[in-house]
Amino acid sequence: MTARTGRNRVLMMVLLLLAVVGGVQPQASGKFLVLLTNDDGYDAPGLRALVEAFRSRAEIVVAAPATEQSGKGHSITTSAEPIFLRSHRQPDGALWYAIEAPPATCVRLAVESLLPRRPDLVVSGINRGENLGITVYLSGTVGAAREAAIVGLPAIAVSMRGNRQEDYAAAAAFVAGLVEQLQQKQALRPGLFLNVNVPAGERRGVRVARLSLLATHEDYERRESPRGRVYYWSRWRPLEDDVEGTDVWAFARGYITLTPMTLDVTDVSALEKLRGLETHAETSVVR
Repeated sequence: MTARTGRNRVLMMVLLLLAVVGGVQPQASGKFLVLLTNDDGYDAPGLRALVEAFRSRAEIVVAAPATEQSGKGHSITTSAEPIFLRSHRQPDGALWYAIEAPPATCVRLAVESLLPRRPDLVVSGINRGENLGITVYLSGTVGAAREAAIVGLPAIAVSMRGNRQEDYAAAAAFVAGLVEQLQQKQALRPGLFLNVNVPAGERRGVRVARLSLLATHEDYERRESPRGRVYYWSRWRPLEDDVEGTDVWAFARGYITLTPMTLDVTDVSALEKLRGLETHAETSVVR
């Protein structure tokens, strides 16, 4: 056997070995993977509308709260609490999950432990009721999208005024089309975090708008139970208007609003003003 023949034989053995090893490894799907979640619960109509809109466009996995978790914000299940779930096998073999946890936990659990690979995008919604202005800090829908951004994934939170099936379908179709546009622009970068709000009925168009900082209208009515126990009932009312350029202003005028958000909430303008409060070990004593 010549040296050249020997090298060829070794090369063939290496190629065969790689082929065998490659053949036993799970093959990752090349299809765009979307994780769907919400805060209205696994069986909510808004979530089902997203499923229908994305079914033919992407590989989808649902990991959503088993029951309604509205207003949970960015609540996270701690290590002191077990997380129970039910898995649902789909016709294509995929597993979807109804999880006894708030939305942000559903996202983290799915990404870290349940999904076959990291999703390309997380979409949270469609929430029944808009999430405009500072209500994003209270919303479980937005909290789920924020959690996705924290773990380095692009995310979209979607909310809608109204509860008609045709409005859910229209909102879901808009979001699916938006995702296609973002893909074409290569804008689905890690950490992208969009808050989308869709008015009910006829829409005038789409506006990219900044977050309104107006406080919501909320007071509490004092009541008394038949047994004499005092309790309070929230009388929260949504914001109806704000200055031009905000999401509240655009939404009130019939526009779908897109608000790009960020995880960094540092007050940059205050950084330099506070530098004088800095201390060093050799010049101060911390009591």
